[in-house]
Amino acid sequence: MKLTTMTMAAMTVGVFAFVTIPATSGKAETPLPMTAAAATPPKDDDHAGEAKDAHGDDDHAGEAKDAHGDDDHAGEAKDAHGDDDHAGEAKDAHGDDDHAGEAEGAHGDEGGGDVVKLTPEVAKEAGILLEQAELGALGESLSLPAEIRFDADRMANVTPKVSGVIDRLLVGEGDTVAYGDTLALITSRELAGLKSQWIIAQTNEVLAAQALERLEGLWAQKITSEANVQTARAEHESAKTESEAAETELHAVGIDHAALEKIAAAQDGNNANAYLTAPLAGTIVRRAATLGETVTAGDSSAKVLFTIVDDSVVWADIAVYKQDISRVRIGAPVALKSDAGDVIAQSTVAFVLPVIDEVSRTATARVIIDNSDRTLTPGQFVIADLSVGNAAEVLRVPQSAVQLVENRPSVFVPVDGGFAPLAVMVGTTAGGYVEIRTGLEEGDLFVSDGAFTLKAQLEKDAFGDGHGH
Repeated sequence: MKLTTMTMAAMTVGVFAFVTIPATSGKAETPLPMTAAAATPPKDDDHAGEAKDAHGDDDHAGEAKDAHGDDDHAGEAKDAHGDDDHAGEAKDAHGDDDHAGEAEGAHGDEGGGDVVKLTPEVAKEAGILLEQAELGALGESLSLPAEIRFDADRMANVTPKVSGVIDRLLVGEGDTVAYGDTLALITSRELAGLKSQWIIAQTNEVLAAQALERLEGLWAQKITSEANVQTARAEHESAKTESEAAETELHAVGIDHAALEKIAAAQDGNNANAYLTAPLAGTIVRRAATLGETVTAGDSSAKVLFTIVDDSVVWADIAVYKQDISRVRIGAPVALKSDAGDVIAQSTVAFVLPVIDEVSRTATARVIIDNSDRTLTPGQFVIADLSVGNAAEVLRVPQSAVQLVENRPSVFVPVDGGFAPLAVMVGTTAGGYVEIRTGLEEGDLFVSDGAFTLKAQLEKDAFGDGHGH
């Protein structure tokens, strides 16, 4: 059997087809199937139905793989990295599923939604807090200037209780102290004298008690007179009174009962040591004491040696203009905002001072704020956003709980394995709260604190996976 030029050309391109091969005798022979083995190099399949391209890959619909062994079209197995890039694909270039019908999204999506995967333990460490959506009063919004101040009940000016010389300083400005911590040691001749008087009074009381006991025994035996006994009783009462007076003076300068028991056995010189202690826990914001300085007690002009403040709770004093005083009510929600408009703290109006400043013509509405995270600094000026006027009961959430996700107002809600954004329709914003009209129901759990963190993580994950969120 001889092959014609047409037959050879068909074999060259490697087409799987039945080709009629005419014999030299002019008779038609039985058609034979061409096989891949019969094709000549480079063994590439360039068209529909071809086996492989120059690298043994399939480049078109129905092909097995591209030049790198990848599937680039609908129904393909993998892309250039072994990934599936289209509808029905298994994963994207990073092993992720990017489209509808994907097996698992880049964030563990369910139904196409994004999920930030966090375990309860990690969420707690990240400061993610959950609350139930509740109805609350929400009125009109009123923005007023406010100043952060120290809580006057959490400040202490420390002065010496006895006069003397500062012998040792144990703390400085910026140090944190606990209640009862020693701030300074004062060597005080005055304290030494008070302790000596108490020791003498104690001794006289003991001696008077012994004399009284002895005379009472003699009187019982009719050896002494009743007058002697009465005199002894009077002397004992006098000694006892002097002892109690001396003890009271020691208590007044800070000597407690435990310290009294150690006075008689103290080493030489120790009874002159006066320890200046912290009356509350807080931070040393001012120290006016210097080593070797003589300090005086009991004088109204005595210098304050230390100032301690506890700024875990602060006040925000809001300047309320005269025309707005009647609209501000006790318990109204308040959000403190920075100049950029970010909510930095939330609380309620504690009270409104019934006095109008003669210069500014404003009244003061005071807000007490938990500042345990030290976000606010006394002396700082902020904007107070109050809910005023006639308030209506609406479903509300903190303003910081609402975040823009894909240009839609959303709140984060707990889902299996983490947290997912839930689109909501918002209404009035006042006092740091936002009205939720649709999307969230009363009693639903939502992330009240930490929503911005979740949004940032969601955007980070989306950026890394090539999503356009």
